[in-house]
Amino acid sequence: MGILSTVTGFLSGGDTLKQVGGIIDDLHMSGEEKAEAKQKLETILIQAEQAAQEQVSARWEADMKHGSTLSKNIRPLVLIFLVILISFIGAAGLYSAAGGSYSPWASRHLIRLVVFLILAMILALINIKFIYKFAYIFFILSLLLLLSVELIGVFGKGATRWINVFGFSIQPSELIKITIILALARFYHDLKFDEIKRIKNLFFPILILFLPFALVVIQPDLGTALSIAMLGILILFASGIRIWKFVLGFFVLILSIPLSLNYLQPYQKDRIFSFLNPEADALGRGYQLIQSKIALGSGGLTGKGFLEGSQSYLQYLPEKQTDFIFTLIGEEFGFIGTMFIILLFLLLISVCFYISIKSNHIFGRILSIGVGSNLFIYVIMNISMVSGLMPVVGIPLPLVSYGGSAMLAIIISLGLVLNAELNGNLKKLHNA
Repeated sequence: MGILSTVTGFLSGGDTLKQVGGIIDDLHMSGEEKAEAKQKLETILIQAEQAAQEQVSARWEADMKHGSTLSKNIRPLVLIFLVILISFIGAAGLYSAAGGSYSPWASRHLIRLVVFLILAMILALINIKFIYKFAYIFFILSLLLLLSVELIGVFGKGATRWINVFGFSIQPSELIKITIILALARFYHDLKFDEIKRIKNLFFPILILFLPFALVVIQPDLGTALSIAMLGILILFASGIRIWKFVLGFFVLILSIPLSLNYLQPYQKDRIFSFLNPEADALGRGYQLIQSKIALGSGGLTGKGFLEGSQSYLQYLPEKQTDFIFTLIGEEFGFIGTMFIILLFLLLISVCFYISIKSNHIFGRILSIGVGSNLFIYVIMNISMVSGLMPVVGIPLPLVSYGGSAMLAIIISLGLVLNAELNGNLKKLHNA
């Protein structure tokens, strides 16, 4: 009856349930008849799952046609508005970080916003079948770009992360997150519903994740490598991978921690030790974390006021235009200001997830949920880092921190989400 109840959850009555009941009643048979009965049962269960998905897709399609509270026409506007609002808050923070000047950070930040938004709009209007068709090619090109870091990369901040392209510094490790999402989205789109949970179909996604992860670790960039791993785990979970496989992977990860510590750079070990006990070297390894917590705490409920942050203006707060800009906002606008910006990020991530569930095709669903997950990882890691909940790993706050590569990656990925929204009524993309 347990199996019958499961099937009942997928289908509401009909001849299929009668067939399942009849097979269950005959399971006392032995030999070839019992094997045949079990085969029929498995076939019916697969058909039930497929029928359930078709029912869900029909509801999604109906919602796309008739609209809802957050209609199809409103969602793109909400997404663009949130991007602009968060970016303007970032520009205000960069203006303050420069001592009340648009130069050198705020002006460049706003120019990048305009240029990248135009690129995102163009990307949103491209035929999604084109993006689907060349998803693997995009991943391979970004992987080669990441590999080139080892050959022609520029060293800075303890790692070789950047390459110079036509006079611009690009961080390939940020861009490859987009193509990882595209590659996994295409892979799961091409699978049949009953194939997703098979173990053999895990090897290709793991390969897609492992190659960039290994290359980023070599740079070395532990924070970005960790974010890639987290992104992959969230996408695999959203795709329907069974829970026990994640539990097994978690134990493997725990067991590998002692081994991985041997491959960390000295400065990375220092970050871990300073996180565990920052006061042990308050003027050295623990300086950044201590000053960040002091600045956050000094903001209180409402903050000291715009351009009134003493920790920032007295140069106690390091890297206030990049990794620690959330701390600057917390000092000047207090708890209310930080909660407001967190709320904006939650709304932006929610819009991505909402677009995901409204898409009729797997490619759009995985793409949108991957971009939303990537945003979530950025935000949670940056805020945790500056508040002392995890070691300092050099992860920027998206759309707020100064930096071209991260901003480009985020806005371009949101352009892909807009594309998925505009083409959410499609069911299959194979015939590109």
